[in-house]
Amino acid sequence: GLVEIQTIEPNIRVFAPYGTTENFTQTELYDTYQYAYFQPEVALMLQKAYHFLLEENANYTFLIWDAARPLSIQTKMWAVACQMNKKIYVSNPKKTGLHNYGAAVDLTIVDSLGNELDMGTCFDYFGEEAQPAKEKQLLAQGKLTIEQVKNRQLLRKVMTKAGFSVLPTEWWHFNACSRNVAKQKYQVID
Repeated sequence: GLVEIQTIEPNIRVFAPYGTTENFTQTELYDTYQYAYFQPEVALMLQKAYHFLLEENANYTFLIWDAARPLSIQTKMWAVACQMNKKIYVSNPKKTGLHNYGAAVDLTIVDSLGNELDMGTCFDYFGEEAQPAKEKQLLAQGKLTIEQVKNRQLLRKVMTKAGFSVLPTEWWHFNACSRNVAKQKYQVID
C-alpha cells in the first residue's frame, strides 16, 4: 500500500545514501534501493509541501534521502549508532521509528541544476550544528551563516505548512504524525 513519490510528483528527486556507502554506517544497507516510498496520505502531504516550495521559488525541488525504512535496516542502523554513542540520532528498533511506517522523510532542497542549498551540515551529521533547536546560538557563534539558517527556515516553512513536524536534532528530518498515531494507522515495514 505504499506509494513511490515520483509516481505522483516526478520532479521530486531521490538519492538514497543508504543504498551506497555514503552514510554514517559506511555500509550499503539497501541493495538497489533508489526510490522513496510513503504511506499514500504522507505522499500527498509531501506533494503539497513541494507545491508550497514552488510558490517560494519555481527553480527549487526536493531531494529525498530516506523515506520508508524496513525495521531490519533500522536494527542495523541502531547497532552502528550505539557503537558510535549517537543513539539520539536513530530510533530504537524495539520502539520503532516513523520511517518504519512510511511516515517520515529525510530531505533537502536543490536548485534546477541539482545543487543542494547550503544547510550548514551534510545529511546524517551527528553534531549540534545539525540541530534546528540550536540555530540561534550557532548563528551567534559563527558556526552557521544567515544564508544557511534561511535555507533551513525555507525547508521548515514549506514542510510544516503541509502538516509535517520538525525533529529538533536533525534539520533534514520531518514527521507526518506522531509515533502513536502511526502505530494505530499503519503496519511496520519489514
